Amino acid sequence: MSIEEPEYHQHEEFCNRSVKLKEIRALGIEPYPHKYTPTHTAEALAHKYEGVEIGHSEDAEKGTTDGACIAGRLILFRSMGKNAFAHLQDGTGRIQVMFNRDMTKVVGLPEGGELTPIKFIEKKIDLGDIIGVEGHLFRTQKGELTLFAKKVTLLCKTLLPLPDKHSGLADKGVRYRKRWLDLITHPDVVTVFRMRSRIIQLVRRYLERLNFMEVENPILENVYGGAEARPFVTKLNALNQEMFLRISLEIPLKKLIVGGMDRVYELCKVFRNEGIDRTHNPEFTMMEVYAAYWDYNDMMVFIEKLFEEIALELYGSTQIEVEKDGKLYAIELKAPWKRISMKDSIKEYASIDVDALSDEEMRKILLDKASLDPKEVHHAPRGKLIAFFFEEFVEEHLIQPHHITDHPIETTPLCKLHRDPKLREQKIVERFESFILAQEFCNSYTELNDPELQRALLVQQAEMKLAGNEEANPLDEEFIEAICQGMPPTGGLGMGVDRLVMLFTKAQSIRDVLYFPLMRPGE
Repeated sequence: MSIEEPEYHQHEEFCNRSVKLKEIRALGIEPYPHKYTPTHTAEALAHKYEGVEIGHSEDAEKGTTDGACIAGRLILFRSMGKNAFAHLQDGTGRIQVMFNRDMTKVVGLPEGGELTPIKFIEKKIDLGDIIGVEGHLFRTQKGELTLFAKKVTLLCKTLLPLPDKHSGLADKGVRYRKRWLDLITHPDVVTVFRMRSRIIQLVRRYLERLNFMEVENPILENVYGGAEARPFVTKLNALNQEMFLRISLEIPLKKLIVGGMDRVYELCKVFRNEGIDRTHNPEFTMMEVYAAYWDYNDMMVFIEKLFEEIALELYGSTQIEVEKDGKLYAIELKAPWKRISMKDSIKEYASIDVDALSDEEMRKILLDKASLDPKEVHHAPRGKLIAFFFEEFVEEHLIQPHHITDHPIETTPLCKLHRDPKLREQKIVERFESFILAQEFCNSYTELNDPELQRALLVQQAEMKLAGNEEANPLDEEFIEAICQGMPPTGGLGMGVDRLVMLFTKAQSIRDVLYFPLMRPGE
């Protein structure tokens, strides 16, 4: 079986550039050198010389102005007789370059040949090629900072062109799949990913200040757990056994709490074999935080202060403006946020008192008004029905930050029953979820550390799985063994980092904040 030639090999531009590549090599020029050392970036030069008078082109030609050496991708070129002007783009921005017929030299180009340096640049260098330029700075008559090129080095001859400068990359699918082209042609996308990096740095700095230790746990697990989700399944050939990509970070982090590591967190990839939409990607970045001797009240303060600090660092204010569904909202992140129980939120936003309804009455309302699977509604216990009411009738109203507290125990098997005796009788647990712009940002518990109750709840989960619930967890006896050996009172929290980045970059889709979101081939 032979490997077929790729379609792009038939591209006219590929063929033309391949010919140029051969001609460049025939001249004795290395088109792919090993190293180049620029002295400045475009952004650094712009900052350094902002508002500074540095001379004109005649001064730069004489070499009496400041020198600089930059490297980047050629994205614009126009010849003007004796001179040619270009824009060079590096990882920080763009700068104008001027090539001169008499003064500009090309590294490796033989002198006295048919090709002069300026002709070589015009004929053999294409848009998209990466070059290094050494020279002197000046300002044009219009005041644009420009580098007068004295020495040009070809650093990478490209064989395929950049997208057309007029039509660009209009197709979102192409932009996501070929992110490298998106980054080259849309500087605002680079800004988003720089901000993503900055946000993650701020999260880590905040945790470090609170004496949390970052840890790394296995991605491949023998038994998955910690969330209701379908796992990705794989096989470990060395041991001939089935393995799972983790769906949560919870279980190993709790084992470390048992081991005496009182404040731990992990910030990394998690994998759930489920749907893809505006706020979900099967592979996503999650942070989980566990603190011995805390409870869910401490975690509410923790998350409020984290969001508040990020907003102040990025925008200098706790209020940010974010668009959702074509409407602009001023979101106030200043602590404290509104705290309301799940049942009370249903009363406030849906005018329904679930305590006054029987299970059958709740099912009838849900089947009449909600877009839920009837089979799921018919088999749901009371606590799940209450959660369905919240999801269907309340979530859309939670635009400003809310902590939705005190959930039914059926929603989670890993959370401690409420300390209030009345709520405890109703099997309400100390759990909250934080919502902004009608979407969940984090989930937190006062963690269950009663080994007998923990096992009973996990057995229920395992039985649900055996009955056909693909999102229920198998029984993890090793985790229960760890809890039997003693876990202190603990507060735990899980947060979707991609959604956090979406909020602060004002992105409309999770795909806009992932470098390479999962997509169907050819999408």
